Amino acid sequence: MNMRMQSATESMPQTENIVIDIAVEAGDWDVALADYEALCRRVLKAAIEAAVELDGPVEVSVLLTDDAAVQLLNRDWRGKDKPTNVLSFPTGDADGPVRGAPELLGDIAVAFETTAREAIEQDKAFADHFCHLLVHGMLHLLGFDHETESQADEMEPLEIEILAGLGIDSPYPDRT
Repeated sequence: MNMRMQSATESMPQTENIVIDIAVEAGDWDVALADYEALCRRVLKAAIEAAVELDGPVEVSVLLTDDAAVQLLNRDWRGKDKPTNVLSFPTGDADGPVRGAPELLGDIAVAFETTAREAIEQDKAFADHFCHLLVHGMLHLLGFDHETESQADEMEPLEIEILAGLGIDSPYPDRT
């Protein structure tokens, strides 16, 4: 496993209320996506702004890693001993944020190999599939789900709308 840690934490230029911490643990993210940091920031900002009205600053952490690391997270936190494309870990702090500090929405982890394989299988550009996974993960942090049909009927059209705003086709061929 190629273990390199890079971290970039800063406010997004147009929205100081959104802080995004990006860590690269493993995977060829910099090869597959020339400017993965800017892409992450643009996509997550779009998802947050489309889904919620901010009352104050928020923070989200993104871990770009590989299948092995995501498999461990999936096993330890969800009881599923297999890799997956994206995992979201909402904070859900009942006490709320510390006064003056951003509200921590949670963490998103994305697996490089699974994302790359699915993009090929689904005949999608890697960047487009990655953007969809970020939007999907962010919406989970914001309380959206798709476990039931009614939840999916709320979440999936919002994903489609956000992705369309980013110039990306719908990931759901059966939805318009």
